[in-house]
Amino acid sequence: MAELGKGVTAGKLALNVQKRLNRAQEKVLQKLGKADETRDSAFEELVANFNKQMTEGSKVQRDLKAYLAAVKAMHDASRRLQDCLADMYEPDWFGKEELDAQVEEMIEKELDNNLEDTDTLWMEYHQNLTDKSLLGLDTYLAQFPEIKARLAKRDRKLVDFDSARHHFASLQKGKKKDEAKIAKAEEELGRAQRIFEELNVELQDELPVLWDSRVGVYVDTFHSLAGHEEKFHREMSKLSHNLNDIMTKLEEQRQLKKDATAATKKGGAKSEEANHSQASSPAPKSSVTNGADAELPPGFLYKVKAVHEYTATDNDELELKVGDAVLVLAFDNPEEQDDGWLLGVKEAHWFLKKDISAKGVFPENFTQKV
Repeated sequence: MAELGKGVTAGKLALNVQKRLNRAQEKVLQKLGKADETRDSAFEELVANFNKQMTEGSKVQRDLKAYLAAVKAMHDASRRLQDCLADMYEPDWFGKEELDAQVEEMIEKELDNNLEDTDTLWMEYHQNLTDKSLLGLDTYLAQFPEIKARLAKRDRKLVDFDSARHHFASLQKGKKKDEAKIAKAEEELGRAQRIFEELNVELQDELPVLWDSRVGVYVDTFHSLAGHEEKFHREMSKLSHNLNDIMTKLEEQRQLKKDATAATKKGGAKSEEANHSQASSPAPKSSVTNGADAELPPGFLYKVKAVHEYTATDNDELELKVGDAVLVLAFDNPEEQDDGWLLGVKEAHWFLKKDISAKGVFPENFTQKV
Protein backbone atom coordinates (compact mmCIF):
# COMPACT_ATOMS: atom_id res chain seq x y z
CA MET A 1 0.00 0.00 0.00
CA ALA A 2 1.40 3.38 -0.99
CA GLU A 3 2.59 5.80 1.69
CA LEU A 4 0.86 9.21 1.81
CA GLY A 5 3.21 10.65 4.38
CA LYS A 6 5.46 9.74 7.26
CA GLY A 7 3.60 7.09 9.27
CA VAL A 8 0.34 7.72 7.38
CA THR A 9 -1.05 5.14 4.93
CA ALA A 10 -4.11 5.25 2.71
CA GLY A 11 -5.74 2.71 5.01
CA LYS A 12 -5.19 4.83 8.12
CA LEU A 13 -6.42 7.91 6.33
CA ALA A 14 -9.59 6.12 5.22
CA LEU A 15 -10.12 4.83 8.77
CA ASN A 16 -9.79 8.32 10.24
CA VAL A 17 -12.22 9.73 7.69
CA GLN A 18 -14.69 6.97 8.49
CA LYS A 19 -14.37 7.69 12.23
CA ARG A 20 -15.14 11.36 11.65
CA LEU A 21 -18.17 10.46 9.55
CA ASN A 22 -19.46 8.04 12.19
CA ARG A 23 -18.98 10.63 14.95
CA ALA A 24 -20.71 13.34 12.94
CA GLN A 25 -23.63 11.01 12.20
CA GLU A 26 -23.88 9.99 15.86
CA LYS A 27 -23.91 13.62 17.05
CA VAL A 28 -26.67 14.46 14.55
CA LEU A 29 -28.78 11.55 15.76
CA GLN A 30 -28.24 12.57 19.39
CA LYS A 31 -29.26 16.18 18.70
CA LEU A 32 -32.37 14.97 16.89
CA GLY A 33 -33.24 12.75 19.82
CA LYS A 34 -33.00 9.59 17.76
CA ALA A 35 -30.08 8.26 19.77
CA ASP A 36 -29.42 8.49 23.51
CA GLU A 37 -26.25 10.16 24.76
CA THR A 38 -24.15 8.96 27.67
CA ARG A 39 -24.10 11.79 30.26
CA ASP A 40 -22.06 12.12 33.45
CA SER A 41 -23.16 15.21 35.44
CA ALA A 42 -20.34 14.82 38.00
CA PHE A 43 -17.74 14.76 35.25
CA GLU A 44 -19.37 17.70 33.50
CA GLU A 45 -18.96 19.69 36.72
CA LEU A 46 -15.25 18.80 36.76
CA VAL A 47 -14.95 20.05 33.18
CA ALA A 48 -16.77 23.28 34.05
CA ASN A 49 -14.35 23.83 36.97
CA PHE A 50 -11.42 23.09 34.65
CA ASN A 51 -12.58 25.68 32.10
CA LYS A 52 -13.16 28.26 34.83
CA GLN A 53 -9.77 27.51 36.37
CA MET A 54 -7.98 27.83 33.01
CA THR A 55 -9.77 31.13 32.21
CA GLU A 56 -9.00 32.66 35.62
CA GLY A 57 -5.38 31.49 35.58
CA SER A 58 -4.85 32.88 32.09
CA LYS A 59 -6.27 36.22 33.20
CA VAL A 60 -3.93 36.36 36.21
CA GLN A 61 -1.01 35.49 33.93
CA ARG A 62 -1.99 38.16 31.40
CA ASP A 63 -2.44 40.86 34.06
CA LEU A 64 0.80 39.90 35.83
CA LYS A 65 2.69 40.25 32.54
CA ALA A 66 1.06 43.65 32.05
CA TYR A 67 2.13 44.60 35.59
CA LEU A 68 5.72 43.55 34.85
CA ALA A 69 5.66 45.58 31.64
CA ALA A 70 4.46 48.57 33.67
CA VAL A 71 7.28 48.04 36.21
CA LYS A 72 9.79 48.01 33.34
CA ALA A 73 8.26 51.17 31.86
CA MET A 74 8.34 52.86 35.28
CA HIS A 75 11.96 51.81 35.70
CA ASP A 76 12.87 53.33 32.33
CA ALA A 77 10.99 56.54 33.16
CA SER A 78 12.63 56.75 36.61
CA ARG A 79 16.07 56.20 35.09
CA ARG A 80 15.56 58.93 32.49
CA LEU A 81 14.28 61.37 35.09
CA GLN A 82 17.19 60.76 37.47
CA ASP A 83 19.67 60.90 34.59
CA CYS A 84 18.30 64.38 33.90
CA LEU A 85 19.02 65.32 37.51
CA ALA A 86 22.57 64.01 37.28
CA ASP A 87 23.20 65.74 33.94
CA MET A 88 21.89 69.14 35.00
CA TYR A 89 23.89 69.32 38.25
CA GLU A 90 26.62 71.89 37.72
CA PRO A 91 29.74 71.88 39.91
CA ASP A 92 30.07 75.68 39.80
CA TRP A 93 26.63 76.44 41.23
CA PHE A 94 28.18 77.52 44.53
CA GLY A 95 31.31 79.28 43.28
CA LYS A 96 34.89 78.07 43.20
CA GLU A 97 35.90 78.47 46.84
CA GLU A 98 37.67 75.45 48.29
CA LEU A 99 35.00 74.69 50.89
CA ASP A 100 32.19 74.87 48.33
CA ALA A 101 34.14 72.67 45.91
CA GLN A 102 34.54 70.01 48.59
CA VAL A 103 30.86 70.11 49.43
CA GLU A 104 29.88 69.89 45.78
CA GLU A 105 32.14 66.92 45.20
CA MET A 106 30.59 65.13 48.18
CA ILE A 107 27.04 65.88 47.02
CA GLU A 108 27.73 64.78 43.47
CA LYS A 109 29.21 61.50 44.70
CA GLU A 110 26.18 60.87 46.93
CA LEU A 111 23.89 61.66 44.02
CA ASP A 112 25.66 59.22 41.68
CA ASN A 113 25.52 56.46 44.31
CA ASN A 114 21.84 57.15 44.91
CA LEU A 115 21.05 56.86 41.19
CA GLU A 116 22.99 53.58 40.88
CA ASP A 117 21.23 52.10 43.91
CA THR A 118 17.84 53.14 42.55
CA ASP A 119 18.58 51.50 39.19
CA THR A 120 19.68 48.30 40.93
CA LEU A 121 16.52 48.21 43.04
CA TRP A 122 14.28 48.48 39.97
CA MET A 123 16.14 45.67 38.16
CA GLU A 124 16.09 43.37 41.19
CA TYR A 125 12.37 44.06 41.72
CA HIS A 126 11.52 43.17 38.11
CA GLN A 127 13.71 40.05 38.16
CA ASN A 128 12.27 38.80 41.47
CA LEU A 129 8.70 39.19 40.24
CA THR A 130 9.60 37.33 37.05
CA ASP A 131 11.41 34.48 38.81
CA LYS A 132 9.22 34.03 41.89
CA SER A 133 5.73 34.93 40.62
CA LEU A 134 5.45 34.75 36.83
CA LEU A 135 7.51 31.60 36.22
CA GLY A 136 5.53 29.65 38.83
CA LEU A 137 2.28 30.76 37.24
CA ASP A 138 3.60 29.85 33.77
CA THR A 139 4.49 26.35 34.99
CA TYR A 140 1.03 25.95 36.51
CA LEU A 141 -0.73 26.98 33.29
CA ALA A 142 1.57 24.91 31.04
CA GLN A 143 -0.32 21.72 32.01
CA PHE A 144 -3.72 23.00 30.84
CA PRO A 145 -3.27 22.55 27.04
CA GLU A 146 -2.36 18.88 27.44
CA ILE A 147 -5.33 18.19 29.73
CA LYS A 148 -7.64 20.15 27.43
CA ALA A 149 -6.49 17.96 24.52
CA ARG A 150 -7.23 14.83 26.57
CA LEU A 151 -10.70 16.14 27.43
CA ALA A 152 -11.37 16.65 23.73
CA LYS A 153 -10.12 13.12 23.06
CA ARG A 154 -12.42 11.78 25.82
CA ASP A 155 -15.37 13.50 24.13
CA ARG A 156 -14.49 11.83 20.83
CA LYS A 157 -14.07 8.44 22.46
CA LEU A 158 -17.41 8.89 24.23
CA VAL A 159 -19.09 9.47 20.86
CA ASP A 160 -17.30 6.37 19.52
CA PHE A 161 -18.54 4.39 22.52
CA ASP A 162 -22.15 5.58 22.05
CA SER A 163 -21.96 4.88 18.31
CA ALA A 164 -20.61 1.35 18.90
CA ARG A 165 -23.26 0.76 21.55
CA HIS A 166 -26.07 1.85 19.24
CA HIS A 167 -24.66 -0.20 16.34
CA PHE A 168 -24.46 -3.31 18.51
CA ALA A 169 -28.03 -2.76 19.80
CA SER A 170 -29.41 -2.30 16.29
CA LEU A 171 -27.80 -5.56 15.10
CA GLN A 172 -29.28 -7.42 18.05
CA LYS A 173 -32.76 -6.04 17.30
CA GLY A 174 -32.57 -6.85 13.57
CA LYS A 175 -34.93 -9.46 12.09
CA LYS A 176 -32.11 -11.29 10.41
CA LYS A 177 -29.32 -11.69 12.90
CA ASP A 178 -25.81 -12.06 11.52
CA GLU A 179 -23.85 -13.62 14.35
CA ALA A 180 -20.51 -12.70 12.79
CA LYS A 181 -21.46 -9.04 12.52
CA ILE A 182 -22.92 -9.08 16.03
CA ALA A 183 -19.71 -10.59 17.42
CA LYS A 184 -17.57 -8.04 15.60
CA ALA A 185 -19.83 -5.18 16.78
CA GLU A 186 -19.62 -6.47 20.35
CA GLU A 187 -15.83 -6.59 20.10
CA GLU A 188 -15.73 -3.00 18.78
CA LEU A 189 -18.08 -1.94 21.57
CA GLY A 190 -15.82 -3.49 24.21
CA ARG A 191 -12.74 -1.82 22.73
CA ALA A 192 -14.46 1.59 22.49
CA GLN A 193 -15.74 1.27 26.06
CA ARG A 194 -12.31 0.29 27.37
CA ILE A 195 -10.53 3.21 25.66
CA PHE A 196 -13.17 5.66 26.87
CA GLU A 197 -13.18 4.42 30.45
CA GLU A 198 -9.38 4.51 30.72
CA LEU A 199 -9.36 8.16 29.72
CA ASN A 200 -12.39 8.90 31.86
CA VAL A 201 -10.91 7.37 35.02
CA GLU A 202 -7.58 9.18 34.55
CA LEU A 203 -9.29 12.53 34.15
CA GLN A 204 -11.64 11.91 37.05
CA ASP A 205 -8.57 11.44 39.24
CA GLU A 206 -6.55 14.36 37.84
CA LEU A 207 -9.15 17.13 37.48
CA PRO A 208 -10.06 17.41 41.22
CA VAL A 209 -6.35 17.52 42.15
CA LEU A 210 -5.74 20.22 39.56
CA TRP A 211 -8.77 22.18 40.81
CA ASP A 212 -7.51 22.10 44.41
CA SER A 213 -4.00 23.17 43.35
CA ARG A 214 -5.23 26.62 42.26
CA VAL A 215 -5.34 27.86 45.87
CA GLY A 216 -1.67 27.11 46.53
CA VAL A 217 -0.63 28.60 43.19
CA TYR A 218 -2.48 31.87 43.83
CA VAL A 219 -1.16 32.06 47.39
CA ASP A 220 2.43 31.57 46.22
CA THR A 221 2.03 34.04 43.34
CA PHE A 222 0.50 36.89 45.31
CA HIS A 223 2.44 36.23 48.52
CA SER A 224 5.67 36.54 46.53
CA LEU A 225 4.36 39.59 44.69
CA ALA A 226 3.35 41.34 47.91
CA GLY A 227 6.62 40.47 49.67
CA HIS A 228 8.87 41.75 46.89
CA GLU A 229 6.70 44.82 46.38
CA GLU A 230 6.88 45.67 50.10
CA LYS A 231 10.67 45.22 50.14
CA PHE A 232 11.08 47.30 46.98
CA HIS A 233 9.04 50.23 48.28
CA ARG A 234 10.77 50.08 51.69
CA GLU A 235 14.23 50.28 50.11
CA MET A 236 13.08 52.83 47.55
CA SER A 237 11.73 54.97 50.39
CA LYS A 238 15.20 55.05 51.95
CA LEU A 239 16.76 56.15 48.65
CA SER A 240 14.05 58.78 48.16
CA HIS A 241 14.82 60.07 51.64
CA ASN A 242 18.51 60.22 50.75
CA LEU A 243 17.73 62.12 47.57
CA ASN A 244 15.60 64.55 49.57
CA ASP A 245 18.53 65.09 51.96
CA ILE A 246 20.84 65.76 49.02
CA MET A 247 18.48 68.34 47.59
CA THR A 248 18.12 69.93 51.03
CA LYS A 249 21.91 70.10 51.31
CA LEU A 250 22.12 71.75 47.91
CA GLU A 251 19.59 74.37 48.96
CA GLU A 252 21.38 75.01 52.27
CA GLN A 253 24.67 75.57 50.47
CA ARG A 254 23.01 77.88 47.98
CA GLN A 255 21.46 79.88 50.82
CA LEU A 256 24.77 80.06 52.70
CA LYS A 257 26.50 81.33 49.58
CA LYS A 258 23.73 83.85 49.04
CA ASP A 259 23.97 85.08 52.65
CA ALA A 260 27.76 85.27 52.46
CA THR A 261 27.59 87.30 49.26
CA ALA A 262 25.06 89.68 50.81
CA ALA A 263 27.20 90.07 53.94
CA THR A 264 30.29 90.81 51.83
CA LYS A 265 28.47 93.49 49.86
CA LYS A 266 27.09 95.03 53.06
CA GLY A 267 30.51 94.98 54.73
CA GLY A 268 32.10 96.61 51.67
CA ALA A 269 29.51 99.38 51.68
CA LYS A 270 30.10 100.08 55.40
CA SER A 271 33.87 100.11 54.86
CA GLU A 272 33.60 102.67 52.08
CA GLU A 273 31.31 104.80 54.23
CA ALA A 274 33.73 104.62 57.17
CA ASN A 275 36.69 105.53 54.98
CA HIS A 276 34.80 108.48 53.60
CA SER A 277 33.85 109.58 57.12
CA GLN A 278 37.43 109.29 58.37
CA ALA A 279 38.75 111.23 55.41
CA SER A 280 36.37 114.10 56.06
CA SER A 281 36.62 114.18 59.88
CA PRO A 282 39.57 114.83 62.20
CA ALA A 283 41.00 111.81 63.94
CA PRO A 284 39.66 111.27 67.49
CA LYS A 285 41.99 111.92 70.39
CA SER A 286 41.34 108.49 71.85
CA SER A 287 39.53 105.32 70.84
CA VAL A 288 37.69 102.78 72.94
CA THR A 289 37.61 99.11 71.96
CA ASN A 290 35.55 96.33 73.42
CA GLY A 291 36.46 92.71 73.67
CA ALA A 292 34.47 91.72 70.60
CA ASP A 293 36.68 93.78 68.30
CA ALA A 294 39.95 92.73 69.90
CA GLU A 295 42.17 89.94 68.60
CA LEU A 296 40.98 86.35 69.06
CA PRO A 297 41.48 85.37 72.72
CA PRO A 298 44.00 82.61 73.38
CA GLY A 299 42.68 79.05 73.39
CA PHE A 300 40.16 79.60 70.61
CA LEU A 301 40.57 78.33 67.04
CA TYR A 302 38.54 80.91 65.12
CA LYS A 303 35.30 82.82 65.22
CA VAL A 304 32.05 82.13 63.36
CA LYS A 305 28.82 84.03 62.95
CA ALA A 306 25.35 82.41 62.97
CA VAL A 307 23.54 82.85 59.66
CA HIS A 308 20.57 80.65 60.65
CA GLU A 309 18.66 80.34 63.91
CA TYR A 310 19.22 77.04 65.73
CA THR A 311 17.15 75.68 68.63
CA ALA A 312 19.08 73.39 70.97
CA THR A 313 17.57 69.94 71.41
CA ASP A 314 19.97 68.66 74.10
CA ASN A 315 21.79 70.01 77.16
CA ASP A 316 25.19 69.96 75.45
CA GLU A 317 24.01 72.02 72.45
CA LEU A 318 24.36 75.76 71.91
CA GLU A 319 21.29 77.85 71.07
CA LEU A 320 21.93 80.28 68.19
CA LYS A 321 20.27 83.46 67.01
CA VAL A 322 21.05 84.98 63.62
CA GLY A 323 24.07 87.25 64.07
CA ASP A 324 25.46 85.56 67.21
CA ALA A 325 29.26 85.43 67.26
CA VAL A 326 30.72 82.16 68.52
CA LEU A 327 34.32 81.43 69.52
CA VAL A 328 35.23 77.91 68.35
CA LEU A 329 37.05 75.51 70.70
CA ALA A 330 38.90 72.28 70.01
CA PHE A 331 37.27 69.09 71.31
CA ASP A 332 39.03 67.51 74.29
CA ASN A 333 38.65 64.16 72.54
CA PRO A 334 38.63 64.55 68.74
CA GLU A 335 36.83 61.18 68.41
CA GLU A 336 33.79 62.70 70.11
CA GLN A 337 33.35 65.26 67.33
CA ASP A 338 30.56 64.37 64.91
CA ASP A 339 30.86 65.36 61.26
CA GLY A 340 29.39 68.79 60.62
CA TRP A 341 29.38 69.88 64.30
CA LEU A 342 31.59 72.42 66.14
CA LEU A 343 32.22 73.19 69.82
CA GLY A 344 32.24 76.77 71.04
CA VAL A 345 31.06 79.48 73.41
CA LYS A 346 29.22 82.66 72.53
CA GLU A 347 31.62 85.62 72.26
CA ALA A 348 29.37 87.88 74.34
CA HIS A 349 29.37 85.36 77.19
CA TRP A 350 33.16 84.98 77.06
CA PHE A 351 33.88 88.68 77.33
CA LEU A 352 31.32 89.01 80.11
CA LYS A 353 32.28 85.95 82.22
CA LYS A 354 35.75 85.05 80.92
CA ASP A 355 35.01 81.33 81.19
CA ILE A 356 33.87 78.55 78.88
CA SER A 357 31.31 76.96 81.20
CA ALA A 358 28.53 77.77 78.75
CA LYS A 359 30.20 76.00 75.83
CA GLY A 360 28.17 73.72 73.60
CA VAL A 361 28.07 72.02 70.22
CA PHE A 362 26.26 73.45 67.22
CA PRO A 363 25.85 72.62 63.50
CA GLU A 364 28.63 74.07 61.38
CA ASN A 365 26.40 74.73 58.36
CA PHE A 366 24.28 77.14 60.44
CA THR A 367 27.29 79.46 60.74
CA GLN A 368 29.81 81.27 58.62
CA LYS A 369 33.49 81.74 59.43
CA VAL A 370 34.50 85.37 60.04
